[in-house]
Amino acid sequence: MNLKEATTKELSDELSSRLGVQTIFLKLNEKSKITVEDQETFNFDGPAVILVNMD
Repeated sequence: MNLKEATTKELSDELSSRLGVQTIFLKLNEKSKITVEDQETFNFDGPAVILVNMD
């Protein structure tokens, strides 16, 4: 399969099934804030899927 032809959902589903990836699901109207040490803070509103690649 050519990855350029894969949908974002297909890529997200595949990555979330990997051992080195943590998946966080936000429901409708849920909010999340991610701060990395003294770097930028990222805010997310659901519905959303957040993938953390630790590999």
